[in-house]
Amino acid sequence: MSDSGATFHDGELILKLYELRREPVMREARAYFASMLPTEESFLKVLANPNSKENSYVRQVLGYWEMTASLLVYGVINSQLAFDTLQEMYFAYAKVKPYLGKLREMTNSPDFLKNTEKWAEGTAESRERVERVSARIAARFAAETPHKN
Repeated sequence: MSDSGATFHDGELILKLYELRREPVMREARAYFASMLPTEESFLKVLANPNSKENSYVRQVLGYWEMTASLLVYGVINSQLAFDTLQEMYFAYAKVKPYLGKLREMTNSPDFLKNTEKWAEGTAESRERVERVSARIAARFAAETPHKN
């Protein structure tokens, strides 16, 4: 994270991204995604029903963060400011990361979440955050997630 200092424009974009997250349907989508069990079966079940509200919610959340990551990858937003303020993106990525290859394969979408992955895996600092968030997700859902022997 070695951008030059953040600008007023960077701040405006971060605030605009926050405003978009507050839109009522996006809030519903984020609440659904946050409560969704972090299992391959959960993602595949949603994927299998492309006309469902749940599928729409997952696509909305992941599409939002992919769009945001694209702005970061292309240098539109100051990277350090983004790292400090867009922590939910790491949650969304960490939740889907274990199944990302399978989801790409099943949807024939090899570029699915490519910018989110590039951003979240791009530095040691961001990879450490993904690991911490993954551990929090695992702990949060430990009682609800089926364990494989």
